[in-house]
Amino acid sequence: MSHGLSKFFKQYAIIIVLIALIIVFAILAPAFIRINNVMNIFRQISMMSIVAVGFTFVLIAGGLDLSVGSQIAIINVSIPLMITNAGIHPILAVFIGLAITTAIGFFNGYVITKTGVPPLIATLAMQTALRGLDYIITRGYPIYGIPDYLKVIGQGNIFGIIPVPGVIMVAIIIFGIILLNKTYIGRHFYALGSNTEATRLAGINIHFTRTLSYTLLGFLTGIAGIVMVTRVGSGQPNIATGFEMNVLTACVLGGVSVSGGKGTIPGAIIGAAIIGVLNNGMSIVGANDYWQQVITGIVLLIVVVFDSLSQRNRRS
Repeated sequence: MSHGLSKFFKQYAIIIVLIALIIVFAILAPAFIRINNVMNIFRQISMMSIVAVGFTFVLIAGGLDLSVGSQIAIINVSIPLMITNAGIHPILAVFIGLAITTAIGFFNGYVITKTGVPPLIATLAMQTALRGLDYIITRGYPIYGIPDYLKVIGQGNIFGIIPVPGVIMVAIIIFGIILLNKTYIGRHFYALGSNTEATRLAGINIHFTRTLSYTLLGFLTGIAGIVMVTRVGSGQPNIATGFEMNVLTACVLGGVSVSGGKGTIPGAIIGAAIIGVLNNGMSIVGANDYWQQVITGIVLLIVVVFDSLSQRNRRS
């Protein structure tokens, strides 16, 4: 009986944590469970969840990308800059911005697979370069010029209550689940992250597979960036600072292994929901941003240590 109970808690621990957090914040601040705030959380976690889907692809395939926050920042300033300074049509500017982040994702994957540079180093370098470029082209000032009809993407509601970003998020989640569980690409991601050499000997193109995971992440990061710039309504050079750590925390918290070969999209999304509930709940009860950062960092450390110990136990 105790073994069965232990297995149940291990399998559903993350859902239990999410429910417990909701109950605690509902008791501390009744406004937390009002429908407007629930929809606000839904809107807030949409961008993190969209990127978390792509991040899950990369982690499962044995990679890592610390440049997603800077990618969002670069698309955040590129779109309004193209509209106001270059006179490019807003719709075309959105597609060009999406192409930019997709190309960055491809470049990250190509460099990592062809040179053997550790993903941590390669994407950290990309993060730093993109953030610096972000400030160079804006000189540190916000850029305006997003037309109102584009703002519907980030600010609009369907039926007056369901956030448009939430609908986009659900569509991306469905796409991610189908890709991982119903296609050979998903199987190749899992195989690559589990055993690179065995995957190569099985005839799978490991360079293409790993590069594809980063390219998909770049594409989905671009979608999240479009949602963010249309939500804010302007290009902010300092936006999404530390965003990659929240996404990484959400994925690992949801059971996606930093060692590769293990994880699910639903788990990553529940992890994102926990981060969103935690941040929103702490704001409502009056905790400042610094405490939110402290707690997020502690959560990440605990989960990574737990994942590392679990990997070691499986190997022994």
